Amino acid sequence: MLKYTERLELAQFKKTVFSQEEQLPVEKVLTPDCNTIEWLANFLNIPKEKTAKALMFTRPSDNQFIFVVVRGDMTLSEAKLKHAVGEVRMATADEITNAGAAAGYASPIGLNAERALIVVDDLVAQSPNLAAGANETGYHLLNTNSGRDYSPAIIADLIQAKAGDECANCGNPLSAFSALELATRSEFNYENILLALAETHHDDKGLIFPKSAGPFDVYLMHLTGKQLDTRAKAEELYSELQNSGFTVLFDDRDERAGVKFNDADLIGCTVRITVGEKALQNGMVELKPRKEKDNQSVLLADLISHLKKILE
Repeated sequence: MLKYTERLELAQFKKTVFSQEEQLPVEKVLTPDCNTIEWLANFLNIPKEKTAKALMFTRPSDNQFIFVVVRGDMTLSEAKLKHAVGEVRMATADEITNAGAAAGYASPIGLNAERALIVVDDLVAQSPNLAAGANETGYHLLNTNSGRDYSPAIIADLIQAKAGDECANCGNPLSAFSALELATRSEFNYENILLALAETHHDDKGLIFPKSAGPFDVYLMHLTGKQLDTRAKAEELYSELQNSGFTVLFDDRDERAGVKFNDADLIGCTVRITVGEKALQNGMVELKPRKEKDNQSVLLADLISHLKKILE
């Protein structure tokens, strides 16, 4: 069972040759308005398995034109192609023309050998008499055969596996699951890491980050008082929390309480501390772990030790 990341793109599966038959002579036929595999197969009244699909790239490292051939019913795996030839990009119209190919009617037959590196999927090499482009708009060639009509520089497994394909190693069907790439060998993908965390740790109000992933340990909220200077106490507490080793997001905005509470839930810090007049009159603040429903009233003298227990 493989996750749908580069693993599945590189997975090897058992391929089936569509037919075993004698190689037939190449025949050029008129195929007007047949610049896709679907239209070509319908026009010739043949299955897509009997066609050769052309894909054209350029390797930026040396500007090498790469002409890829896969069977018409298959999908190229860009990861496998990269493994075979290195990094590539889609070829431009000028690059295709300069190599002697015709977009929509391209073929490896007759290409400029000095300008084109022909790379063929191993199934194409085993599939006789495929219909391919004639490198002339409006025409295709019947009965093309790899090795006889053109000589690939590279023959490799280039096909994208899909769910249900039989694993080449164990014989079991492959399964595909949606996944995010969190890191490569050289770097972390922080955007995808955040997406994965958000998908896993949230409720209907917003994010619920675990301590190890939260942007701050504490969301410290100041609510304006009528009689007490709650801001001064909140600023004092902000310094005390930082000096105790906690990371703190201090919300001292001049906003309504409801707006601040909603924002605190949305951001998803592990703990919210609210410095309000009613609690301060009793020497307390309100503390609410993000995962829990209810607030806790905690004495200021006990706050640091209480936080340490929650955030251990």
